[in-house]
Amino acid sequence: MTGKKELAVAALRNGTVIDHIPSSAVFRAVRILGLENLDSSVTIGYNLESEKLGKKGIIKVADVEFPEQKLNRIAIIAPTAVVNIIRDFNVVEKRPVQLPETIVGIVKCANPKCITNNEPMPTRFHVISRDPVTIRCHYCNHAVSGSAAEVL
Repeated sequence: MTGKKELAVAALRNGTVIDHIPSSAVFRAVRILGLENLDSSVTIGYNLESEKLGKKGIIKVADVEFPEQKLNRIAIIAPTAVVNIIRDFNVVEKRPVQLPETIVGIVKCANPKCITNNEPMPTRFHVISRDPVTIRCHYCNHAVSGSAAEVL
């Protein structure tokens, strides 16, 4: 057999496609979005060729449109991700994920002495850099890169 190799994946009638995820972040994005708890059909592409990223991942979720706030959580680990909303097989919305200025209750502070690791309170981080992503704990000032952040 000669010619192009193709990966055939069924088109979505309705749902969400998250594209341009760095391969190293794909399965973390799955966990952040809670996809293991969905009853919907989920397709995960991993280590796919990408001109921009070299290797990328893609996540397709049938019949689910996530709230923008939930999708933006993956901007911590995948700031290059692009969200496509699909309705009747057409892309009706396409936008990059947006990293908010303040991240509350999403990332665990790596400092074992931080109050958030010793008291029942939500973590709070401030974005100090977007490229590469770096965040700083509001309480103890511990800084961490987005790729090393432990997402709750």
